[in-house]
Amino acid sequence: MQNKRTLDYWLNWQETLMEETIVLGLDRVEIVYERLFPNGVPFGVITIAGTNGKGSTVSFLDSIYRQSKYKIGRSTSPHLIKYNERFAINGVEASDETIIKAFELIETKRKNITLTYFEFSTLAALIIFAEADIDLALLEVGLGGRLDSVNVVDSDVSVITNIAIDHTDYLGDTREAIGREKAGIMRTSRPCICGDQDPPDTLISYANEINTPITFVSEGYPGEIGLEGAHQRINAAVAIKAVECLMDRFPVLDQMTTDGIKKASIKGRFEKKYIADKTIILDVAHNPAAVESLVDTLRESPMNTVAIFSALIDKNIIDMVSLASESIKHWYLVPLSSERAIESKELRNKFSKPSATSICNDMNAAIKAALKHKEIERVVIFGSFYTIADATLILDEI
Repeated sequence: MQNKRTLDYWLNWQETLMEETIVLGLDRVEIVYERLFPNGVPFGVITIAGTNGKGSTVSFLDSIYRQSKYKIGRSTSPHLIKYNERFAINGVEASDETIIKAFELIETKRKNITLTYFEFSTLAALIIFAEADIDLALLEVGLGGRLDSVNVVDSDVSVITNIAIDHTDYLGDTREAIGREKAGIMRTSRPCICGDQDPPDTLISYANEINTPITFVSEGYPGEIGLEGAHQRINAAVAIKAVECLMDRFPVLDQMTTDGIKKASIKGRFEKKYIADKTIILDVAHNPAAVESLVDTLRESPMNTVAIFSALIDKNIIDMVSLASESIKHWYLVPLSSERAIESKELRNKFSKPSATSICNDMNAAIKAALKHKEIERVVIFGSFYTIADATLILDEI
C-alpha cells in the first residue's frame, strides 16, 4: 500500500477491504490480536456494552478515574466529528500520527487476515494504550457484545448498561436474544455490573452458566451529577459499582468518585447550547428506548419545543416519532450524510400528522427555520449520531 501518510487515506482504504461494513465474529481479529499481544494486554480493562448509555457510563468512569493518579485510556465509537475522538488518554485524543503508527503495526501483523474498519479501530486502541503505558482501559462495545471485536480482550469487569430492541438484523428481535449477545462480554469469576431494570432471563442464565458474579443496579445515584436525566443517575450508579469492583487494584477515594460524577460530560447526550433566547438540545437518541429517556428528560423542564430530526432507514422510526410527538409542536426533517439515511419524503410518511412536519434541504436550513419561531423556547435535535454531527458543525459556527 502506498501513501500511508494521512489518516484519511488509511480510513478510506480500510473501508474498501470488505464489502460489508459490519461483519460480526472474532475468528479473524482474534488471530491478529494474539500476534500483537501474545500474553494479553498489559493493563486493566473494563468493557462496557448495552443498547443505550454506554458512552455516558464510559464518561462517568473516565471522569472518576481522572480525579486519581491513574493513566486512563478511553475507547468509544462511533465518533461525532473526528475519528480521533475514538481514542483518548486522560481525556486527550490521540493524534493522527499516533493512530497511523498503530495502523502500520497492525498491517505488519495481519498478513493474510482481512479486517474490518471497526476491527482496525479496536486493535489500534489497544496498541495506542499499550504504547502509552496506561493503567486501565475503558472499552466501549460497538455492536452487541459476544461477537464484537472488543470482546477479544478478557476484561477485569464487564458492564451492561441496558438491553433494548436495536440492530435487530445482527442481534435478534427480542430482548432475550439481544441480552444473550450482550452477556457474551462476561467472563468466568469476574464481576459484571448491569443497569437494566428488567434484565432478560438469558442474561441471568448465562451469568450462572459461566459462574459470573453479577450485580444489578436499581437505584440511581442521588448526588450532584454532570449529565441530565433520571437514566443518567442509573448510569452513574453503574459506573460507581464498577469502580468498587476494582478497588483492590485501583483504589479511589470517595471524594474522587463524587467529583468525577459531578464533572462528567459527553457530547450529544442532552447537550445544551444557547442561541439568542432559544435552548438547543443535542441528543444522539436513535432508538425507541433512547427517545423515551430523552422525552422524560424534556418533560422535567416543560417548554414549547420543536424538533430537527432524521434517522437511518433501519431504525424503528414510527415508534421513535410516536414517543416524542406529544412533546414536539413541529418537526423539521433533514437529509443525512449517510448511505443508510432515510429519504425525507419517506420519513414524512412515518408521521401520523404529516402537517406537523416541514422538509428542509439541509441541516443549516432546518436550524435557521427552527430559530425563527418566536413562540418556541427550545429546539431538540436528535435521531442519529449523523444528525448530531451535522448540527454540531453548524452550531459551532453560530
